[in-house]
Amino acid sequence: MTASDPMTTEQEKLAARKQEIRTAAHAARRDQADKDGLSQTITEAVMGLDAYQSADCVMWYIDVRAEVRTRHALPAAIESGKKIIIPFCVDGELELFHLESMEELSEGMYKILEPREDLREVASKRVTAKDLDLILVPGVGFDSQGGRTGHGKGYYDKLLENVRPDAPLVALAFECQMFDEIPMQPHDIYMDMVVTEKQVYPGKGR
Repeated sequence: MTASDPMTTEQEKLAARKQEIRTAAHAARRDQADKDGLSQTITEAVMGLDAYQSADCVMWYIDVRAEVRTRHALPAAIESGKKIIIPFCVDGELELFHLESMEELSEGMYKILEPREDLREVASKRVTAKDLDLILVPGVGFDSQGGRTGHGKGYYDKLLENVRPDAPLVALAFECQMFDEIPMQPHDIYMDMVVTEKQVYPGKGR
C-alpha cells in the first residue's frame, strides 16, 4: 500500500466542502420567499453603484432557475443608453452578445432565455471580454471577501480570466447564499463586490 498523496487528499476535502456549500445554497435559494421582490431590491442597488453608473459597457446575465432575477431589470438597463451584453453558452464556452431589445431573446434549451439563433453571428452583435467595463456575475455561494463558487463547470471562470483588470466583477446573490467562507484555490477569482438585498460586501477582487 502506498500512502495517500497529501495534496490529493486536500483537494478532495476542498471539493467535498464546495459540494456541501452548493447543496446548502441551492436549497436555501430554492426556498427563498419573494424572489421577485428581493431581486428588484438587488438589481436596483447594483444599478445605483458608482461603478455601474460610470460603466459604458455592462455584462448582465439572464437568470435561470432560482438565481437572482435579472430579466425584469434588463429593459431599464437597455433603455439607460449603456451597451448591455449578455453571455450564452456554446460548446462549454460563454460567447458574448450585444442586447438591444428583449425581442432579440427566445427560449432555448431548458426554457432559458438566449439570443435568437439568427442574430448570434451578426458581426455588430459580437463582443469580446476586453470590451466589458463591468461584469455582473451569478453564482451559487459567496462569502464576504468576494469568494465565489458556481456550479463547478467553470464557464464563468474561463470568461473572467479574459476580462480587463480594471473591469469590476459584481456578484448578485440573495443573503441566504452567503457563507462564512468559500474554499478558494489559487486559480479561483474573487469578486470585487457581492450585492445582496441586505448590503454590498466589498470583496478582495483580483
